[in-house]
Amino acid sequence: MNLRGVWAIYHYEMSRFFRTLMQSFLSPVISTSLYFVVFGAAIGSRIDEVEGVSYGAFIVPGLVMLSVITQAIANASFGIYFPKFIGTIYELLSAPVNFLEIVIGYVGAAATKALFIGVVILGTATLFVDLQVEHPVAMVAFLLLTCISFALLGFIIGIWAGNFEQLQLVPLLVVTPLIFLGGSFYSISMLPPVWQTITLFNPVVYLISGFRWAFFGMADVPVGLSLLAIAGFTGLCLAVIWWIFRTGWRLRS
Repeated sequence: MNLRGVWAIYHYEMSRFFRTLMQSFLSPVISTSLYFVVFGAAIGSRIDEVEGVSYGAFIVPGLVMLSVITQAIANASFGIYFPKFIGTIYELLSAPVNFLEIVIGYVGAAATKALFIGVVILGTATLFVDLQVEHPVAMVAFLLLTCISFALLGFIIGIWAGNFEQLQLVPLLVVTPLIFLGGSFYSISMLPPVWQTITLFNPVVYLISGFRWAFFGMADVPVGLSLLAIAGFTGLCLAVIWWIFRTGWRLRS
């Protein structure tokens, strides 16, 4: 493996992150803090507890997942789309690096940024509520898997997108609604039975449920099923990326 090539891609992407620190870091932290204040204060004043957990603490895993997923997708999609936009993608494809090394560089950087933001938001949440983590190893595992899997999805979106409008299309119209409807701010057990069944078709439910279990020991779906879902999603994204580089779809045209 060309580790120097991987490091060059990774270092360039991380440097871009720190050059745009206001946009890349402060903006999601401030917006998530506002979510926390609004939902925690407005709704929390009417809902004391959810399954024995204070509402303010209950929404923390959902808020972290909301930021991590959106940031992983945004950073990975823009990271690979910009070389396509300015034409330097051909230099990258002709460089002595294979597709796996390219993916590791871009996806690794996007996952690192998302993880960094998620940790900071988690730390910010402790300023508002008392937060304890029952399964810290599982929490880190879910967080890492989520960062990596959605960075892979963002990488695919960046290759697929033909313009900046398409770059925002899937995150805004598909991913964000799925996160809000995936139990970020409520337990699906609070829904009518019919809607509980429908919600189980939302893949984000399994991520948020597993991550919340790591905090409070409670989950809407079995933890094993959550791990299976995220592993399957990661494998599917890797298979799609392999096919893209094998065929040159949207890369050489």
